[in-house]
Amino acid sequence: MSLSSTLLLALIAGLSIPAGALLSVNGWIRSFCWQHEIDSFVSYFGAGALLAAIALVLVPYGMIHTEIPYATLAFLLGGVIFWQLDAWMKRKKNTAAQFLGMMLDFIPEGIALGASAVTGTKTGYLLAALIGLQNMPEGFAAFHEMRKAGISPKKLWFLFLLVPLVGPLAAWIGYSCLASSEEFLGLLMLFCSGGIIYLIFEEIAPSAHLKHHSFTAIGAVSGFLLGMIGAMLIH
Repeated sequence: MSLSSTLLLALIAGLSIPAGALLSVNGWIRSFCWQHEIDSFVSYFGAGALLAAIALVLVPYGMIHTEIPYATLAFLLGGVIFWQLDAWMKRKKNTAAQFLGMMLDFIPEGIALGASAVTGTKTGYLLAALIGLQNMPEGFAAFHEMRKAGISPKKLWFLFLLVPLVGPLAAWIGYSCLASSEEFLGLLMLFCSGGIIYLIFEEIAPSAHLKHHSFTAIGAVSGFLLGMIGAMLIH
C-alpha cells in the first residue's frame, strides 16, 4: 500500500471521532442511545473490533518476526508506557490532558496502521475500518463529557477537528520512520498491541459497562467476529 493511501485511510479513520461528536450534539440521539444502551453496545463493539485487530493481525505478525525476549519486552513496554501516560493525564485533569487522553489510543492505532501498510497486504484496510468503528463511540462519549466539564463548544470543535490529523502523522511514523525491517516492524506492532490492550481494559470496556446489563457485552463478541471475518477475507 502506498504512503498516500495509508495517510488517507488514517485520516478517514480519525474523522469518525468528530462524526461521533456530531451525533452526541443531537439531544434526541444521545438520549435514545443512553436509554436503549446503544452507546454501550457500540463501545463494546469497537473494543471487540480492536481486540480482533490485535489478536489476528498485529500480534501474529510480531510473533513470527521477533524472538521471545524482545517480543515480551516490546509488548510489556507498550502496556506500561500507556499506563503511565494515562495515569499522568488523569492527575492533570485539564483541557490539554483531556485532549491527549482522547488521542491516547488513536496514536498507537495510527502507528500500527502505518506499520501494517508496509507489508503490502490488505491488512491496512481492515485495520483502518476497525479503528474507525472504535473511534466513533469514543467521540460520542468524549464530546459530551468534555462539554459537561465546562469546555466551550468552539474550543471543543477545534480540538475534535484537530484529532483526525494525528492519525496521518502517526501512520507516517509507522510507515516511513519505524518500519525499517521485518523484526523492527514486528516489535512496533507488539508495542502498539500492549498499549491498545491496556486502553481497552482500562478505558473502553469499563466506560461501556455503566448500567451493568450483560447484553451490551455481546457487542464485543460481534466486533471481534467482524474482525475475524475481515482477517479471513484478506488472507
